[in-house]
Amino acid sequence: MKNLTHIWFIALKDLKLFVTDKTAMFFFVAFPFLFILLFNTMMSGIGAEDERITLHVLTRDDSGTYSQMLLEAYETTEESKLDPDDHSPIIIWLKDIDYATAKQQVEDKTLSGFVAFPKGFSADIETFKNEILAGEKPLHFINLDSQLEVIVDPDNTDQQIALNGVANIIATQMNAMQATMKSTALLADDPTDAINTFFQQLNTGQWAKDLPSVNYQTTIVGDVEAGNPANYVIPGYLVMFTFFAALQGGAQIVQQRQNNTLERMLTSSVSKEAILGGTFLGIFLRGLLQITIFWTLGSLVFNIDLGIAPAAVIIISVLMVLMSSACALMLATLIKTERAADGIATLTALLLAPLGGCWWPLFITPKWMQFIAKITPHAWANNGFNKLMVFGADFSSVVPEMIALLCFAIGFGTIAVLRFRTSSIQ
Repeated sequence: MKNLTHIWFIALKDLKLFVTDKTAMFFFVAFPFLFILLFNTMMSGIGAEDERITLHVLTRDDSGTYSQMLLEAYETTEESKLDPDDHSPIIIWLKDIDYATAKQQVEDKTLSGFVAFPKGFSADIETFKNEILAGEKPLHFINLDSQLEVIVDPDNTDQQIALNGVANIIATQMNAMQATMKSTALLADDPTDAINTFFQQLNTGQWAKDLPSVNYQTTIVGDVEAGNPANYVIPGYLVMFTFFAALQGGAQIVQQRQNNTLERMLTSSVSKEAILGGTFLGIFLRGLLQITIFWTLGSLVFNIDLGIAPAAVIIISVLMVLMSSACALMLATLIKTERAADGIATLTALLLAPLGGCWWPLFITPKWMQFIAKITPHAWANNGFNKLMVFGADFSSVVPEMIALLCFAIGFGTIAVLRFRTSSIQ
């Protein structure tokens, strides 16, 4: 009972020092909201417009003469010249990668899909031309409906529909071209000049330039509303500054050990366990105060949405404070001097914040960065917040994040308990 009383008084003492320290309150409570206000203003309105769809094409044709002419015609060379009202797609010709590489990228989900011209396409066109000029019935009618290949991520319905539409348009235009050549051969007394002129235009790209563009009709069924950037900005800075403040609390423990404050507490009948428990509880209560202010101002001022499982948001917040408090104690047990503690606390907080997704959402970063970020507790907390507040996940979806934060807390806490000391002399 006496230990519990000591724990409580030590915790209240640390909390009172934090609340009455104007510099600490400004830096760890007011200062984060200056960042939040800045980034929330900068990101407001992002996502309020429909994005223009991007489609990819390539050719497996070795010689490539005619297929390249067609791809040059379809390729979007200057996006700025596209009419913003017609929602025409951006078409990108994959010149620098081969078919196998592009297909692998689709399987790896780094490329949404593409349309591929078949092998021997140009040779078949040339054979068709020669048979027409020789007065023969063409044997090499090119049925692109069956030869054009569409490789697409099956989970990407928009790309699937769009790429199939592009393939159908190209096939229809090629069939019309072949029909025109056959009609010319039948109607003209000497079709040679007409056919050669036609192919000369094709070789120079003139025929390809006259092809109708690929257009899509977009039906607007409702206004596109921009997401509230505060839903990912506030959680990110909550994680960063809660952790930062806790580590600074750990540095204060090192200071108290160096000036023999902890030793004097021992001589006044306060046990080592009470010092450890009271210090931990004090840092924990400071963190609870921080998250309470963050979520209260976030709801009242920035209109954040806690999602369909607000209880999960609160639990992740508390687990983040628990983990930060344990990490602060661990820091205090591993570092000898106050100067080193201050430097390491600041460096650790500033390194883990961007890596763990506090400065920008992890879901916009490459897969490899998301994987590396998982070595930090920040990433697990931010992923949980993003799932709940940005993507509308339910409670069960963030259980792995909760377990991960609890494991970090247990790991840090175990090290702190085993190595905690009150004297600066080992």
